[in-house]
Amino acid sequence: MKVQPRTLSGFMELLPGQQILMENIMQTLRETYSLYGFTPLDTPAIEASEVLLAKGGGETEKQIYRFSKGDSDLSLRFDLTVPLAKYVALHYAELAFPFRRYQIGKVYRGERAQRGRFREFYQADIDMIGDGKLDVSNEAEMPAIIYQVFNRLGLRKFQIRVNNRKILNGFYGMLGLSEKAGDIMRTVDKLEKIGAEKVKGLLVELGVPEEKAGEILAFIGIKGSNEQVLEALEGYRGRNELFDLGLDELKTVVKYLGGFGVPQENFAVDLTIARGLDYYTGTVYETFMVEHPEIGSICSGGRYDNLAEYYTDKILPGVGISIGLTRLFYILNEQGMLNEERNTAPADVLLLPMVEDLSPAVELATRFRNAGVRVQLYGEQKKFKAKMNYADKIGVPFVVFLGEDEIRDGVVACKDMKSGEQTKMGFEETLERVREGLAKKNEGYVILG
Repeated sequence: MKVQPRTLSGFMELLPGQQILMENIMQTLRETYSLYGFTPLDTPAIEASEVLLAKGGGETEKQIYRFSKGDSDLSLRFDLTVPLAKYVALHYAELAFPFRRYQIGKVYRGERAQRGRFREFYQADIDMIGDGKLDVSNEAEMPAIIYQVFNRLGLRKFQIRVNNRKILNGFYGMLGLSEKAGDIMRTVDKLEKIGAEKVKGLLVELGVPEEKAGEILAFIGIKGSNEQVLEALEGYRGRNELFDLGLDELKTVVKYLGGFGVPQENFAVDLTIARGLDYYTGTVYETFMVEHPEIGSICSGGRYDNLAEYYTDKILPGVGISIGLTRLFYILNEQGMLNEERNTAPADVLLLPMVEDLSPAVELATRFRNAGVRVQLYGEQKKFKAKMNYADKIGVPFVVFLGEDEIRDGVVACKDMKSGEQTKMGFEETLERVREGLAKKNEGYVILG
């Protein structure tokens, strides 16, 4: 009996064309992150369980893939932040601070697989880590990087929503609700999903007096332009020191954004943004697709005070963002927003030798490759129709035929597979034609924004 091939639920496998589009997205991320001085980093997919679970408890421990090998208690990483914390603590003496890294890698969570949610998925993270201190200007640079990433991918209609946890904690301190601040923020985070009335009911269930629950909803409901929201927040100044500090930080972030090149329509101060994780302490970010709010956040993150507190006594504050790349790719594909007109073939040219001796074809393929053109040499002894069917199936833009006439005359026969136009020219002329055709095919963005 043969084993039935299958892919586990919650794990994504892409066909070659889609995989190339995914690689295009990753390459755009790498190039953009590098523009801002981030260094690439890779950490092991498997770590000692005690390292990954240093914080312990909660949903993390329930979802983690944990196993034993001999006497070792091991786990698959569930995010890229905890491995970064270990890395920085381990290599502290060898690193220069602020340390800026990006990492694109797979993470694993044993949660229930559902539409757009995966058990194995790529995350694309960037973080800036300070030694003792980290200037607030770094928190202003994050939205600029988010904007550049999505702009370079071709996505236009998105909005980066920004808030500051100090403002929220300070406001709840004004109301005498500091002890409940974390629970309140997690409840308020559900506002768009369940509506104001249900959120108010949940707040009352938490022990928040109904009058103060109303004040909370009125506060987070402050709307308008960024300047109008900041002006409204100024009305609360002087009542809580933490609130005032958070407001100053938020105003600094807004001030620098114009200089960083982020248009007003792509950025908004939003007091409902809190981020569910307690370790965020300053600026927080959520990014939404304007025409698809039902998708939820496609990029999120924020400021934290001490990245590696479970591994070292060093104070290492940081700020970071994360893109759930597999989920984003799935959504874009489902919405028909991936540009399939781009060249997703494994080669630019399929070279078909029409003579028994492959030597001239091998030499021609080498000339193309030395010129930077990807070439697949098809050496299979099949009928011409089968060779052309293969060219169609892999979607190669150009096919080059090399027969006795071409070898004798020193020319290259080249067919554009989209237009059907076929030419016979010298190598240099053919090379130029191929390059022009490829440039035109790849001039669009990966995403149809």
